[in-house]
Amino acid sequence: MSRDTEAGGLDDLFSFAPPPAPEPEPVQERTPSRAGWVIRDALLIAVATTVTVAGFRIAGVRLPILMIVAFFVALRLLMLAVAEVAPPPLPTPAGRRGEESAEYHWTGTDSLRAAVRRWEHRLDWSQSDADRFSRNVLPVLAELTDERLRLRHGLTRATDPRRARELIGEPLWLALSEPGRRPPKRTDLATFVEALERL
Repeated sequence: MSRDTEAGGLDDLFSFAPPPAPEPEPVQERTPSRAGWVIRDALLIAVATTVTVAGFRIAGVRLPILMIVAFFVALRLLMLAVAEVAPPPLPTPAGRRGEESAEYHWTGTDSLRAAVRRWEHRLDWSQSDADRFSRNVLPVLAELTDERLRLRHGLTRATDPRRARELIGEPLWLALSEPGRRPPKRTDLATFVEALERL
């Protein structure tokens, strides 16, 4: 058997495949030892104490150095304790059903702001379409009214209509009892909100 075939054959000798790249060695993060942390914290406390004592001396105030050192030690321990109980990072929100994940960009808005924005859009639609207002906004407005009446006065529009009408006022009562007559104006919507807030 020739030396060429022992080394792997002519195919291996004349092949143009690049040699396999060496695997990168895993990078090990250097974590400072406990002694390193203690030295760093001691230096930090010493510098803070020096600056504070100098500031107090310039202002003409004399405080015991031990009290200042104790304050900075307590402050550093508090900072370390708070860092230990820090909340985990927020998860990346998943895309909604029917949305491509590349198209969905989370803007960091909270759910309350999103709900308010949704209501603003619904109320804008209602300016021109009384039917849409009757279908989308009035049922929720009626639920809110009944819930406020129940929580604050122990009744609903169905259980005591006369008292409910007195409490919520004539404009809101007419809007809830006669839906679809005309699209409300901005002043009407403001009146409805004020009536709910008064309950």
